[in-house]
Amino acid sequence: GRALWAGRARGAGPWALRFARPKMEPHEPPHHLHHPLPLHHPLPLHLQHHHQQPLPPQLQHPHSPAVTTTSSSFTVNFSSTSSHLAYDRDFLRTAPGVLMVLEIVLGLLVWTLIAGTEYFLYPVFGWVMFVAVFYWVLTVFFLIIFMTVTYTRIPQVPWTTVGLCFNGSAFILYLIAAIVESSAVTKSLHSHNHNSWAASSFFAYAVTFCYAGNTYFSFKSWRSRTLQ
Repeated sequence: GRALWAGRARGAGPWALRFARPKMEPHEPPHHLHHPLPLHHPLPLHLQHHHQQPLPPQLQHPHSPAVTTTSSSFTVNFSSTSSHLAYDRDFLRTAPGVLMVLEIVLGLLVWTLIAGTEYFLYPVFGWVMFVAVFYWVLTVFFLIIFMTVTYTRIPQVPWTTVGLCFNGSAFILYLIAAIVESSAVTKSLHSHNHNSWAASSFFAYAVTFCYAGNTYFSFKSWRSRTLQ
């Protein structure tokens, strides 16, 4: 309005308004868009998806873990060992094999005859039960070891020394248990468990002689092994 009034006052026409306005090119962009955005300014939301960097291949599918295949040497060795599991039937025909079978059968009679009585009232028979059950379980274990020839797969164990220690300790402890049990049986003549204890004492002596025989064979094997 002021420009129009000034033009008219000076005798200029309405065309003078063109000179009062700032001269701009028709296609000239605004002054604030001549400079690009600084690098530290975040991009607008509608432009951010054009500037996203692609993810590495291993992170594009986080829910698809990599599958790796490994081979276990233990599985291979175990399968090959179990497939060649041997069974030595001839061991039962040897003197140590026959003695071990007798030790298992007679030792079973020793502790079953006591287990059916009131042995817990007498500490002596508790000791006999411990010796009989303990060496019965170990004898079954060693019989399985020898019949399946498992000792050949574990050469690190000195089996001759182990056998000598086992049979020697069994002989000594069984001899003590048999003597103690027989002495206790003579003092219980009027007990209703006398017959069972007397039979158990007899079989305890029989098992003692079996372990004495195996101690002899174990000593021979250990001696020959030592001389080599």
